[in-house]
Amino acid sequence: MLTVEKQWVNVQQKTFTKWLNDKLKARLLAIEDLVKDLSDGVILIHLLEILGNESLGRYASKPKLRVQKFENVNKSLDFIRGRRIQMTNIGAEDIVDGNRKIILGLIWTLILRFTISDINEEGMTAKEGLLLWCQRKTACYEDVEIRDFSTSWNDGLAFCALLDIHRPDLIDYDALDKKDHRGNMKLAFEIASNEIGIPDLLDVDDVCDVPRPDERSLMTYIAYWFHAFSQLERVENAGRRVEKFVNNMHGAWDMQSGYERRMRELLRVIRAQRESWKNSSFEGTYKDVKEQAHQFALYKRHEKRQWVAEKSDLAALLGNIKTKLGTYRLRSYEPPKELSTEACDHEWECLTKDEHQRSQLINETIRDIKNALRRSFADKANDFALTLKTLSLAISGLDGEVEDQLEHVKRLNDNLPPLDAFLDTIAELDEQCVEANIEENDFTTYTLDELSYELSLVRSSISKKLAFLENQMVARNMTNLTPIQLEEFESVFRHFDRDSSNTLQELEFSAALASLGLVYDEQEMHEVYVEVCGAERLAQNAGVSFEQFIRFMVSVTEDQNTAEQVFQSFKEVADGKPYVTEMDLRHSLIPDEVIEHLVKTMPPHEGPDLLEDRDLPKFDYISFMNRMIEDQKRKDEE
Repeated sequence: MLTVEKQWVNVQQKTFTKWLNDKLKARLLAIEDLVKDLSDGVILIHLLEILGNESLGRYASKPKLRVQKFENVNKSLDFIRGRRIQMTNIGAEDIVDGNRKIILGLIWTLILRFTISDINEEGMTAKEGLLLWCQRKTACYEDVEIRDFSTSWNDGLAFCALLDIHRPDLIDYDALDKKDHRGNMKLAFEIASNEIGIPDLLDVDDVCDVPRPDERSLMTYIAYWFHAFSQLERVENAGRRVEKFVNNMHGAWDMQSGYERRMRELLRVIRAQRESWKNSSFEGTYKDVKEQAHQFALYKRHEKRQWVAEKSDLAALLGNIKTKLGTYRLRSYEPPKELSTEACDHEWECLTKDEHQRSQLINETIRDIKNALRRSFADKANDFALTLKTLSLAISGLDGEVEDQLEHVKRLNDNLPPLDAFLDTIAELDEQCVEANIEENDFTTYTLDELSYELSLVRSSISKKLAFLENQMVARNMTNLTPIQLEEFESVFRHFDRDSSNTLQELEFSAALASLGLVYDEQEMHEVYVEVCGAERLAQNAGVSFEQFIRFMVSVTEDQNTAEQVFQSFKEVADGKPYVTEMDLRHSLIPDEVIEHLVKTMPPHEGPDLLEDRDLPKFDYISFMNRMIEDQKRKDEE
């Protein structure tokens, strides 16, 4: 069993689909699924062009993309709103995504507007008027009592009575079996469709003996009966014309009263707005002036548009009043002078002038504040850049004793915290410039990003200089190392110090030792690292310092790494050959910068070579080491 809700939804969908197809047949179109076939907006546009008797303009006739469907549906909804048809909570996504209840509500709105809303009976409109028409037409049938558009139609007699009162030649009401509900309703529907031309929007099962037939579906269908028989009601039409004349006379007075009330209110709000601008002032901040500019834009987008529409409506209303009175040859109406359209035009001209002055004042204030922000940022950015340049020159110009240089660099390092605070001030100014949408500044070439980057370079230069000088002092005190050893160890340390922190973490320390030929298994390597790093630095995750690294290398190379040992190492790298290739060096995991230095320094090998090395450059490490040994001996003798 269908739930009550689902039942009325299905009936409405079926009825509204038939109603829509009845309209679409003018363009030889038809739909099957109301929800699916309206989702791309094309059928909806066709329907509105038929109902409104005008074109909606260009649209996507074969939409493929979701955005095209949205554009079609939005065009339809805009057209409906333009007709001042009230819609509640209906958006394009509801139609595109197939929200069945929303779509049924939209179609019902169109049915009301284009099928039912023009029904008028004794001053009532739409639903009340249609109900009254049905009641009046069936009042003389004792078996019929129409109270609503639902259960009053269950037995089919109301439909038969409407046929009998208008076309007694088509039905014999007295001969009907009043208990045969289904037969009576089927007969009425067939006559209405075949003889009168009323579309068969409903099936017998939708109404006959149903606990609560759907009201909207019945109203839609019965509205066709009203329109079909209205042409036959000449006498009643004449009576309505008389009634309309009387109502129009009363309506003219109501229109005049409404005009004066609305015009008085329009003039009041215009004057209030002008006075508000006159008494306004600026705080001198970009946030304040931007907020006032925002409020001004809101005024132009909302209040002013409403007033423009109201002004136009009032002019049209006054014209309608005069036309209505002229139609019935009644005395013309002239509003009081202070409420005339001329008075409104004068007040509107003053509003336009004040609006222009207000716009100019806001723009000038924004320009002044922006220029002040540009100058403030530029002054501080230029000063900051000059300070950085001075620091850079001071670092690059250092000379003299290492101790003196170290002391001077430490003083430079003490200047960095104030620079951070200075940069924070510049960042605040930059944020204000961003908020003010300032994208250019002719007073400086620097940006916050550039200054931040240059400060990081200066900081890095000072940090590296401090590390270098401290390392030099450490190295100078390592008397057990030869210059070649010291240079090699220092080069390796710098190579594996990836973050320039002047420390090596465990993986970096392990790689550095491996490059120097000191290879341990994982457990041994960890133990060595813990021992060299020390408990305190290990707890702080500080890593191995340069001094600790050099001291460790002194401990493991003391009385080692003699020239003979190095010569033997070259021989092992060369696999016993009298020459060595770059490939041999790389296979031994020597750092890249060391390999580059060696291939530039070692003389080429001129003797015979192996077949597999014939196309590779070969270097004479024997001559190279002999020369190095002789140079060292000469230095030792001196």
